[in-house]
Amino acid sequence: MPEASPRGTYLLIADALRKDIEKGLDGDSLPSEAALMRTHDVSRNTIRRALKTLEAEKLVTSVPGAGWRVSSKPIRPLINRMTDLITEESLAVGDAYPSESKLCERFGVSRTAVRHALAQMEGTGLLATVHGKGRTVRALPTNPKDT
Repeated sequence: MPEASPRGTYLLIADALRKDIEKGLDGDSLPSEAALMRTHDVSRNTIRRALKTLEAEKLVTSVPGAGWRVSSKPIRPLINRMTDLITEESLAVGDAYPSESKLCERFGVSRTAVRHALAQMEGTGLLATVHGKGRTVRALPTNPKDT
């Protein structure tokens, strides 16, 4: 990565890998961590954080001795499902966005996965956090099915 990102480099790498998975990787295994390190010019720790983000979203799994594999039944990425929630619930700019615990329950994922997706949504300007009051919708998705 040529320069640091305010979103976190590992989130950018997770986004790139997510897009590769959506397009359909050749076979079902991801490149090795070493290959990903070279491709993205980052440390192993950064690559592992990106992979753990995708693992929390149930898109990839770690297979001991064989590396990382695309989950057998990949589900729509959590970030997309959480973005679609704005449209599905008819939320408007300024409306409260559901709490972390409600999102965990609704999507059946960990709080860590929800927090990563929320950070991405804040990074793209869809949500804003008001300390002590939770998150609010800051902008509406332009085309929620493509996000």
